[in-house]
Amino acid sequence: MIVYKIDVLEALRNIGYTTYRLRQEKIIGESMMQKIRKGEMMSWEILSRVCGLLDCQPGDILEYRKTGG
Repeated sequence: MIVYKIDVLEALRNIGYTTYRLRQEKIIGESMMQKIRKGEMMSWEILSRVCGLLDCQPGDILEYRKTGG
């Protein structure tokens, strides 16, 4: 399964992007923020935006973990 390696919203907050600012500047909408908070996958478009803001690669944000079985 694919999981977040970092707290995306906290990382954005650390560089000045509060949830209010993310909504106001139409970077990430509320429904997508809720998905991120729940650990659900963000869209490719949002992943691209987040990588641009954080100046990182998708692998810095996401990782694959084997599920037990």
